[in-house]
Amino acid sequence: MTHLPILAAAAAPTRLNPLELFLDADIVVQAVMLGLILASIWVWMIIVSFSMRLAAVNRRNRHFEQEFWEADDFDVLVKNAARKNIPSATVAAAGMREWRSSTKIVAGRAGGTGAGGTGAAKLDRDGTRQRLAGAMESQVAQEADDLSDRLNFLATTGSVAPFVGLFGTVWGIMNSFFQIGVQENTSLAVVAPGISEALFATAIGLFAAIPAVIAYNRFSHGVNSLEARMQRFADRFHASLSRELERL
Repeated sequence: MTHLPILAAAAAPTRLNPLELFLDADIVVQAVMLGLILASIWVWMIIVSFSMRLAAVNRRNRHFEQEFWEADDFDVLVKNAARKNIPSATVAAAGMREWRSSTKIVAGRAGGTGAGGTGAAKLDRDGTRQRLAGAMESQVAQEADDLSDRLNFLATTGSVAPFVGLFGTVWGIMNSFFQIGVQENTSLAVVAPGISEALFATAIGLFAAIPAVIAYNRFSHGVNSLEARMQRFADRFHASLSRELERL
């Protein structure tokens, strides 16, 4: 008989078992935990895929820009690169489309002048510069928006997950106090398991939210850096086209 307390102590769990905490929890708390676990899995999938995508986009952008400033024929290079969804290439393509549209109108007017014409067509250089800048700036913003589209889920998870976990915790604690009333027993052994299961919901919420917040801040910085790089490229290309305007 003297060995029974020792055996009981040895049989008692010495650490938390997450699976048992989940299985023993109330159905509402289980639903909260399951939702947070799925959100956490999706967060990590976005983190891995977006990390690879951002690195690939930066690598392709650097390679394209090096080739662009060394190329003799911008049109061929831009068309081939734009098909590969390279952001800087689509920015350059937007600028070149606007360039061709502006110069084509002037060329058409100039070709239509003659004996019955009204004189040589005059190129609106300031208007063309503004249209070129607007077209490329709009494309830069579009590329940044497309790239950061999936980051909204990270921001939402980082903001909402702790409160969802807190809801599960509050519900579990309410259930524990309900059990006190049903069993008419205020012993800690009655409420401790329910409280542990409830607090586990908050832990899962933090587990989902913390990586989401860190990844969102990190990826937002990466997208902003890429947007700034594309804007510098657009400004440099705009300056080159402006010099070409002076020759027309």
